[in-house]
Parts: sequence; C-alpha cells; structure tokens
Amino acid sequence: MRRLDRRGTIQFIDLVHDQTANCPTDRAALLARFHASENGQLLSGAAAFAAMWRAIPVLRPLGIAARAPLILWALERLYRGFLRLRPRLQRLVASRDRRS
Repeated sequence: MRRLDRRGTIQFIDLVHDQTANCPTDRAALLARFHASENGQLLSGAAAFAAMWRAIPVLRPLGIAARAPLILWALERLYRGFLRLRPRLQRLVASRDRRS
C-alpha cells in the first residue's frame, strides 16, 4: 500500500515497534484489527481498508464502492474470516522463515 500511496496521503503508524505512538483507543484493540482515521472518524476493519483505498487514486473506485452498505457488509464478513485465519498464517510464515 505504501508504494501505491505516491502522494503520501496515508500516515502509517507502527504500534508494535513504536511504543510512543499516540493511541486514540486501547492499544490491544488497535492491534487486533486494522484501523484508519478518515475526516476525524476512527474506522475499523473493512471500513478502514475502504478509507485507505479511497486515499489511493488507483484503488479509489473500490473504496467508493465499499460505501454501499451491502458491499461493506460483505467485505467485513470476509475480513472477519481472515482474522480467524491470520494466527495460522503468521505461524506458517514464521516457521518457513526459521527454516530459511
């Protein structure tokens, strides 16, 4: 995403490695799901991804489409499914990295 953000409109904050980062809410909650702020509103999950997409010109149509309630609902369900798989994917990648 950073490479696609050629205008530098997105500020990425690493809450894992930057313990001094300002957290608008509980740090554990922020680390559990993807969050973004758009127009002063803190968004979470699929809505946060859609906000990020709207900031990147090539992905903007996806972000605009995600404003439709049915599309956002479907994206949120997919995101929640991914969150259930994420720990296993992280272990798989970590074990592969240890073998390298």
